[in-house]
Amino acid sequence: MSGQGGCEFPETSKKRPVVATIAVLLKDGKVLLVRRSNPPDAGRWGFPGGKIERGETIEEAALRELYEETSVTANVHRVFNAVDVLDFDKSGELEYHFVLVAVLCVWVSGEPFAGDDALDACFFEIDDVNQKSLAISLDVEKVARQAMVIYENELV
Repeated sequence: MSGQGGCEFPETSKKRPVVATIAVLLKDGKVLLVRRSNPPDAGRWGFPGGKIERGETIEEAALRELYEETSVTANVHRVFNAVDVLDFDKSGELEYHFVLVAVLCVWVSGEPFAGDDALDACFFEIDDVNQKSLAISLDVEKVARQAMVIYENELV
């Protein structure tokens, strides 16, 4: 899965993992994705998100990043997963390690509009989210399907 959000890489991020959040937003059976403009995974589709700021909760960071990247507002349902993103340089050396905490969000208002570090933002049918038909980041389809199951079992 893509590392999310505008990432400035402090020197310490090369030594230890950076914690970030991703907002997995569902609406009418669709999932909201953004096409990233910055590395890692520039040009690929993934969830809106980014680094958690000092003093900010995981949930607050997810909602902030969601709004900054898409102009969409949502409510948090719950944290439901965490995934590792390992970013290697051209020689195969580990450059950065991100831990992305997935937050299931439920749409409140707004239509997706690409902002912050997103090139594009739009809703996709869950069956259209796979690595064969879209340039998506690793694990996006798996996390989106997991979110859909939680949504259907806990919110519908």
